[in-house]
Amino acid sequence: MQKIKSLMTRQGLKSPPESLSDLGAIENLRVPGKEEFRELREQPSDPQAEQELINSIEQVYFSTDSFDIVKYELEKLPPILNLQELEEYRDKLKQQQAAVSKKVADLILEKQPAYVKELERVTSLQTGLQLAAVICTNGRRHLNIAKEGFTQASLGLLANQRKRQLLIGLLKSLRTIKTLQRTDVRLSEMLEEEDYPGAIQLCLECQKAASTFKHYSCISELNSKLQDTLEQIEEQLDVALSKICKNFDINHYTKVQQAYRLLGKTQTAMDQLHMHFTQAIHNTVFQVVLGYVELCAGNTDTKFQKLQYKDLCTHVTPDSYIPCLADLCKALWEVMLSYYRTMEWHEKHDNEDTTSASEGSNIIGTEETDFDRGYIKKKLEHGLTRIWQDVQLKVKTYLLGTDLSIFKYDDFIFVLDIISRLMQVGEEFCGSKSEVLQESIRKQSVNYFKNYHRTRLDELRMFLENETWELCPVKSNFSILQLHEFKFMEQSRSPSVSPSKQQASASSKTVTLFEQYCSGGNPFEIQANHKDEETEDVLASNGYESDEPEKSAYQEYDSDSDVPEELKRDYVDEQTGDAPVKRTEAPPATCVSRETLKSRKKSDYSLNKVNAPILTNTTLNVVRLVGKYMQMMNILKPIAFDVIHFMSQLFDYYMYAIYTFFGRNDSLESTGLGLSSSRLRTTLNRIQESLIDLEVSADAAATLTAAEERKEKVPSPHLSHLVVLTSGDTLYGLAERVVATESLVFLAEQFEFLQPHLDAVMPAVKKPFLQQFYSQTVSTASELRKPIYWIVAGKAIDYEQMLLLMANVKWDVKEIMSQHNIYVDALLKEFEQFNRRLNEVSKRVRIPLPVSNILWEHCIRLANRTIVEGYANVKKCSNEGRALMQLDFQQFLMKLEKLTDIRPIPDKEFVETYIKAYYLTENDMERWIKEHREYSTKQLTNLVNVCLGSHINKKARQKLLAAIDDIDRPKR
Repeated sequence: MQKIKSLMTRQGLKSPPESLSDLGAIENLRVPGKEEFRELREQPSDPQAEQELINSIEQVYFSTDSFDIVKYELEKLPPILNLQELEEYRDKLKQQQAAVSKKVADLILEKQPAYVKELERVTSLQTGLQLAAVICTNGRRHLNIAKEGFTQASLGLLANQRKRQLLIGLLKSLRTIKTLQRTDVRLSEMLEEEDYPGAIQLCLECQKAASTFKHYSCISELNSKLQDTLEQIEEQLDVALSKICKNFDINHYTKVQQAYRLLGKTQTAMDQLHMHFTQAIHNTVFQVVLGYVELCAGNTDTKFQKLQYKDLCTHVTPDSYIPCLADLCKALWEVMLSYYRTMEWHEKHDNEDTTSASEGSNIIGTEETDFDRGYIKKKLEHGLTRIWQDVQLKVKTYLLGTDLSIFKYDDFIFVLDIISRLMQVGEEFCGSKSEVLQESIRKQSVNYFKNYHRTRLDELRMFLENETWELCPVKSNFSILQLHEFKFMEQSRSPSVSPSKQQASASSKTVTLFEQYCSGGNPFEIQANHKDEETEDVLASNGYESDEPEKSAYQEYDSDSDVPEELKRDYVDEQTGDAPVKRTEAPPATCVSRETLKSRKKSDYSLNKVNAPILTNTTLNVVRLVGKYMQMMNILKPIAFDVIHFMSQLFDYYMYAIYTFFGRNDSLESTGLGLSSSRLRTTLNRIQESLIDLEVSADAAATLTAAEERKEKVPSPHLSHLVVLTSGDTLYGLAERVVATESLVFLAEQFEFLQPHLDAVMPAVKKPFLQQFYSQTVSTASELRKPIYWIVAGKAIDYEQMLLLMANVKWDVKEIMSQHNIYVDALLKEFEQFNRRLNEVSKRVRIPLPVSNILWEHCIRLANRTIVEGYANVKKCSNEGRALMQLDFQQFLMKLEKLTDIRPIPDKEFVETYIKAYYLTENDMERWIKEHREYSTKQLTNLVNVCLGSHINKKARQKLLAAIDDIDRPKR
């Protein structure tokens, strides 16, 4: 009954009174049986209604105190009994009883499985206790039997056997202790053999064995001795680790790493290794520089050893500067190569460890190994940048210790070459762009190159002023790639690799320097071993850096013995590289005199029959300078813009000189023929404003800013007095003009050829400057032909004589003439003489077809315009006179076409249209005047005046003259 009460309490029901047994006194109030339970559960019911009935039971029925239900109900009866109310109350109590009985039945059935399970567990426990009692009984019985069966003798035998076993163990311990006492000798031998893993393994095993026998007094001293030995091994191991920094040996490093792994100090070993690399860099550079300083000092003074590295670098002499720099880079390369091979070793062994770990089952050990491996990998990757920064700082300090401006160009290029190779090493080493070295070398390079370029511009002006514009004979297949200065382009190599090594590395362009020299060699050894070869092939040809006195470069040679060997040959042979190795200065412009060329054999000019390039000694020197500039730019790309800017100034100055010498003529623009395009005029004005110093002498009162601006400019060159441009026999210096102009065109073609290479190295933000230079300057070089050759054309034909002859012709004839006038024959004779002179000039200098065409075009154009001018001077002219003009012009054209192949004849329509305009009516002539503005006002006015009286009256004349005045007014 108590269980029923607790179940009802857990279900949220009110607890029935403990005196539930008293309910038996009440009629029909009893606990139902199983069958009744089943009947109750099968009856349809409403759980909510039943719960309400249970809730309606008075609280007193659930009291735990002794409670008399009958007495309680009887006391509740009213004084006056009502049968119907009593029956209703009784029915209510029965309903409440039925609800409670049904709830109790549900709870009993719900807990039935738990009861059965608990009962089974109790039964099983009872069975186990019974079995344990049986086992204890049997054990006691067997113990009693054993106690009765053993005797005192048997126990004595067992005691003796135990003592024997103890003595055998003691003997083994004594033998082990004896072996431990002798391990120090073996450890010393293993350390001498550099078997560090074996020594550490033996030492650790000894320590482990010693800890087993620590209860012996002799072992305590041995433990201390083994600990000292282990510390000594660690010290020697650290020394062995430091040797890796300069000369990596894979077997040696493998032993060291195995030893540190046995000690469990792989991370500590990596920290120590980076400290050793840093120290190795410092010690290496200091010892290299100290060696050269002491060698050059010539004494054994130890004061240099006490100097700081920065101060020590200032004591390096110029003569030993480059060898010291090369050895410095070689030593640093060895350090970086050792670090590179160290990383390779770890990458290889990490892969092996990963494979072996995947096959093993020690998860904890694998996790520790992975952690160490990750730490080492990050440490090595971080160390790349750190070591390269240390190398850059050391080399930068060395570079700043000496002023590089004291070096000649060849030596300076060689220094840049070494630094460029070092920066290439750094980029491959850690992917860094070498900002520290770049900034340092860029500043010095720009300053050096500015001074060098200024000197070259002054020399170029001197060359131009001494140039006689004689042809420098070269082979028909001459190319600038045959010059030593451009060998680096022909071989498509990096700036530091010598030609002899290029073929070997051509097949493996993607191989890095570390892969190439990993097994041996040094990239900076090529620099030292092939310095002479590189200087001969690339740097020594130009000769601007000669030690000879400067005057010898520009003096005139009076005999063949004074002429350099290069100029005694019939051509410049640069293709096979057989130019004189010891050649100093480039041949001066005046060294090849006109008399020298005239005295040569006729076969010397056979090259004129082929399309050999036309250039002069000065042109060749400019090309060589461009090659040198490109070498510097190719070696040090950060200064590419400055170098290209200076290269453009070389071209600008050469172009301006050609224009000043042969093309400047104020009367050209007055012709109205547009000989100089607006683009050409703009280019020449830009060159004059930005590069040419037009002031004859410096003003003492000039400001400092003006003085600085003048430093960037060059005085305008002056044509040599040896160049004669006033002789009609030579067509007013046509040969010199052809050589000068076509050499400029040749130079422009070479710049066009070099454009892809320049575009490749030019920074993207500066490429508009390069494009502007090519579009506005280089492309206009050929346009100088027109104004230069126009001067020759204007003097080669006597146009004034032709005007005088035309003025004597009577044009108001009354009948049609069948014979042309004499001025036509005179003009044709002038052209025949011009043709003969042109052939004479072509024997000295090959005249290219474009030049010949321009000359003929200019002469014919001037002749036709002179004819029109002559016709415009006519005072009176009849229709028959106009017919005579046409006859004269047709005769001129017929004879002229036999002298030249130019088709169509220039300005042919210009003459014919002017002649035909005579026949136009008033209205047609007015329209014609407005449409043909190429004629001058004088020519148009004369046309109107001549037509007066024939088919134009005075009123029409005034109208036409007014139209001409309207056209001429904007020109005033």
